[in-house]
Order: sequence, then C-alpha cells, then structure tokens
Amino acid sequence: MTFSPRLSIATAVAALALTAVAGCGNSDPLSSGGTASSDPNTIVVGSANFPESETVANIYADALKANGFDVSTKLNIGSREAYVPAVKAGSIDVIPDYTGNLLQFLDKNATATTAADVNAALTAALGSDLAIATPAPGENKDAVVVTRGTADQWQLTSIADLAPHSADVKFGAPAEFQERPVGLPGLKEHYGLDISAGNFVPIADGGGPATVRALADGKVTAANIFTTSPAIAANNFVVLADPKNNFPAQNVVPLLRASKKSDKLAAVLDAVSAKLTTEQLVALNDSVSGSSKTEPSAAAAQWVAAQGLDKPVS
Repeated sequence: MTFSPRLSIATAVAALALTAVAGCGNSDPLSSGGTASSDPNTIVVGSANFPESETVANIYADALKANGFDVSTKLNIGSREAYVPAVKAGSIDVIPDYTGNLLQFLDKNATATTAADVNAALTAALGSDLAIATPAPGENKDAVVVTRGTADQWQLTSIADLAPHSADVKFGAPAEFQERPVGLPGLKEHYGLDISAGNFVPIADGGGPATVRALADGKVTAANIFTTSPAIAANNFVVLADPKNNFPAQNVVPLLRASKKSDKLAAVLDAVSAKLTTEQLVALNDSVSGSSKTEPSAAAAQWVAAQGLDKPVS
C-alpha cells in the first residue's frame, strides 16, 4: 500500500469529528437514514473528507445527472473504515477511491505495485458486495520531491540518483513514513537511499503546506509530497522517478455497490475516468485549494462542462 499520510490524518480527523457531532443532529452524512434503493437509476454518490475526493465525487454526480440518473450526494464521510461498509450496506452507491490504498484496505497482505498488478489484485479482493469501474489514468500517489536547485546541483532524475547523497539528505515526511514498508525502508531496499534517524524530519501535515514550506526554505532536502499537489508546479519542484514502483499505483477509481453496477452506470463513469488525468487532478486541486478557492461543486461543474460530460454519453 502506498503510504497515504493524507488519509491517515483524515482518519484521525474523522474520528474526532464523529465524537464532536454525536449530539449535533444530522451532521454525520451517513446519519440521514433511509433504506437503500434497488432502483438502478437512483444513485447516491459519496466522498471522503478531503477536497480532491469531494471534487471528484461532484464530477461523478454531475455526469450521472446529465445521463438521466436520479442522483443525491453524501459528502465528507470520512475514511475507508466508514465509507467502505457504507457502500456494502447501500448507504452510498458510488465513491471515488484510489486503487493501491483500496487494495491494501481490502487485502492487508497485498504486494502488487504496478498499475496492472494492482488493478488485477483489487478486482480479486472486492468480494461480492463491491465493484469498480475502469480506473482513471490520473493518480494521487506518494512521491519523493526535491527543489529544482537540488535536482540541478546533483543531476537528479530518479530516486536512485539521490542515493549517493544519502548522508547529506534531510528527508521530510509524516512520522509514520520512517517505518512504513513503502517509506524509508522501501527507499533503502529499492534504491539504496539510506536516511539516518538524525536526518529524518517528521512533518505531520501529509505533504501539505508545512512540508512544502520546509522544502522550499531548505529545512529539508527531499520530501514526501503527493503527485496531485499544485505546490509541485507552483514551486518548480521536481518529482523524482520511481521506476521500481516503491510506491504502488494510486489511480482514481469509482468504488461501487455491486448490486448497482450496470452497463449504463459504468459507461458514464468510464467516460469521466478517461479524461481524469493526473494533470487534470492537479488543475482541479489548484482551483479548489489554490488562490481562487473555488468550491468543489463549482470546480466540478466547470470541469464537467469543459470536458463535454454535461451531455449524455453516446
């Protein structure tokens, strides 16, 4: 499983949020009640509790509406511990997820890393209650990122190129990255990048602003930042190639309630996924989390129209 600090943080936040809303009526999106609909044309779209998931969920919802589905949404549900059971139970029918992390959630012993192997293993791990549509080419995966200056100085293009400089590398990432198999242990095993305990800098924001600032200011030499972060392009950072797939594939994939999967539903979701590249995810994230601060629903609507997905899929 790709180490996903963003989702680890989301899990903790979700747990706190559930405690906080215990006496606050229907703040929990899964508390609205109602029975699962068996009508294949009635679809409930959910999202996890971070902006990229909410934006993609709104994209699914808008595209499905344009194709005649009766769509409602339950957004900001929380972590997989909350939303995967909700899909199985029928509280939601469709939710965006990521192939590698979903595979690891369903099969803790999974070792697949390439996109093809992850997709095959994920399909086998879904069971009878879950299904997926075609994964998008776009993925939000862990990466080792350096500044342009460091890349030029040491002539870096891949993680392997960083290995000879191990003693001089201060590495910034969430604390868990120091011990997770795809964190420092994996980087040492696959590339010989050997970061000493004294050169590891724990930063608990999942590749967010604090991590970006530490890298930009030279407090760390390399950092774990997700590939769809707009901060990479904004700061002219360099993502080091991972040819040995230390970080498993994390393609965006619609997770479905198996009993609701139909040819029509899959056709619409596949049409969305075909256009959802990593570059498009970065642009959507920049729209939502950048200076314009566009609401996820508005960013989704703009994207759906721009991609021609506001019309029925032929």
